[in-house]
Amino acid sequence: MTEFTPFLSLAGGALIGLASVALMAFHGRIAGINGILGGLLDGPKSEGLPTRIAFLVGMIAAPTAILAVTGEMPQITVPVSNLMLAIGGFIVGFGTTMGSGCTSGHGVCGIARLSPRSIIATLMFMASTLVTVYVIRHVIGG
Repeated sequence: MTEFTPFLSLAGGALIGLASVALMAFHGRIAGINGILGGLLDGPKSEGLPTRIAFLVGMIAAPTAILAVTGEMPQITVPVSNLMLAIGGFIVGFGTTMGSGCTSGHGVCGIARLSPRSIIATLMFMASTLVTVYVIRHVIGG
């Protein structure tokens, strides 16, 4: 069971929102990791390459900063095999390519901009998640 941490969750959500607004305000970019990483994979000709690299370095450096402040790494428990993680990653990558974005791009930035496409995409993400969790926990029994 996941521990209920409303204040930490609120602080994390506020930081994600602030970072998304700052990226849009200062660089005119949507804070969607799918697009940021995808653009980085385009190579040196990628538009906004320094911003993309800085965003990813920040994502990697954040747990290190937590380690420096608290003395321990954030605890992450993944209750599935590496094979299942790889399959899940492939499915998510396929879905974000087909949906032209990920939950952060559509869910955080798109909904904030009242984008109908992003609202529909986020509703589809959530419905797919609901069905997947139900099937895994109650039909398959995982």
